[in-house]
Amino acid sequence: MSADLSPELILGILIAYFSVLILIAYFTSKGSTTDDFFVANKQSAWYLVAFGMIGASISGVTFISIPGAVGKAQFSYFQVVLGYVAGYVVIGTLLMPLYYRLNLVSIYSYLEQRFGFWSYKTGAFFFLLSRTIGAAFRIFLAVGVLQISIFDNFNIPFWLTAVISIFLIWVYTFRGGIKTIVWTDTLQTTFLLLAVVLSILLIQQELGLSLGGLASTIWESPYSKTFFWEDFNSPHFFFKQFFAGMFIAIAMTGLDQDLMQKNLTCKNIKEAQKNMFWFTVILVIVNLLFLSLGALLYLYAGAKGIAIPQKTDDLYPILALKYFSGWAGIVFFLGIIASTYASADSALASLTTSFCIDFVGVSNKEEKERAFWVRWVHVGFSVLLVVVILIFKVIQEQNPDSNVITSLFNAAGYTYGPLLGLYAFGLFTKYRVKDNWIPLVCVASPIFCYVLNLNSKEWLWGYQFGFEILILNGALTFVGMWFLRKKTDETLFTN
Repeated sequence: MSADLSPELILGILIAYFSVLILIAYFTSKGSTTDDFFVANKQSAWYLVAFGMIGASISGVTFISIPGAVGKAQFSYFQVVLGYVAGYVVIGTLLMPLYYRLNLVSIYSYLEQRFGFWSYKTGAFFFLLSRTIGAAFRIFLAVGVLQISIFDNFNIPFWLTAVISIFLIWVYTFRGGIKTIVWTDTLQTTFLLLAVVLSILLIQQELGLSLGGLASTIWESPYSKTFFWEDFNSPHFFFKQFFAGMFIAIAMTGLDQDLMQKNLTCKNIKEAQKNMFWFTVILVIVNLLFLSLGALLYLYAGAKGIAIPQKTDDLYPILALKYFSGWAGIVFFLGIIASTYASADSALASLTTSFCIDFVGVSNKEEKERAFWVRWVHVGFSVLLVVVILIFKVIQEQNPDSNVITSLFNAAGYTYGPLLGLYAFGLFTKYRVKDNWIPLVCVASPIFCYVLNLNSKEWLWGYQFGFEILILNGALTFVGMWFLRKKTDETLFTN
């Protein structure tokens, strides 16, 4: 730990930080109803939503794992980012107009209108599974940083740190929901961007570089290779990563209640599309900053003779908390906390929204009963996230070399794939399906993909799947639905 950065100081910063969030929650949740919790009464300014979505999309996983991954994968992740851009175009021009036209609160309600009860419940279930795993992954990273920087020094165990972390999220979201989160995410995104920019400037000063020299040093380093065309079997091959990025964006943003719930708080479709456009531009720039920071972290460690940790996710935290000056450690700490909680708070709100709308059916209940369900479902998912985080802790202890960003996208490939197939079939065909068989198809597809992924080297002449397992999973779900199709109904609702 940096001499200037005591555990007591970090704890004080944490308390001050959450005091500000709770204060924001107090003012934004005054007189709130469940409509505010779900969609903020569709009164959010598009620029606040766009800016806040950066923090929710990036999360602590990007903040720590992407800079760390540069050592092994160089700038190959930017190929995925370019795919994101194509995916966001699809979201803004195809999915968002559909959601606004149908005036949806839960985006999975579309599946009920399109196919029926079982398709609807299956889609909502896979979102709950996907977002629970994704949110727990992200919070797990932040809990690890809190443990190292604060709670180990007070002999507080990891499980209690996880409970405290989730409790803090619950405190400032339990009343205002998405209405509060639109504002708190704006603050947290500011801290996130400030942290990465200041970290880059600090390393520039430490290495004695001008701004021009900084850019050329990054570009000329062995870490800056961006495009990989040589080996089709490699997980970093350009087209594999580009199309994987495109479908990751469509599935993990456009078919995800969490991020779409923020878009649905905009006043109309035009404002929502404006939000998506600027969000995309800023996200590309921010990811370039994170990759550049990754290269600089490795260059800094090499120049100072600092050993690279076995687990690359630990590189940025170790340098920031043990080797950078005290203020830089504070900036890092605020950045990781902001990036993690900006995604975790909205995840908790969206999980609550989806379960209440899709499984409890609160849309047809009186406000008092709706508020009761929202309150207790919110508590239930808070407890569930703690449990999943503790499971991840056990898994990590057994696999210490794992990289969180890779693990997250691999998990997403299996859980978001069925959603991709369901929506693709609904949007691009006119067929009904045998609805009661849909759960079987959506479970069988990821199981098949998992088995294939384990054996792809032997079965497919050395081919290794990367993030594109998501595309295969969605395609198999689509094919399964094709075999369950019914005769075309020309009066059927399609977009």
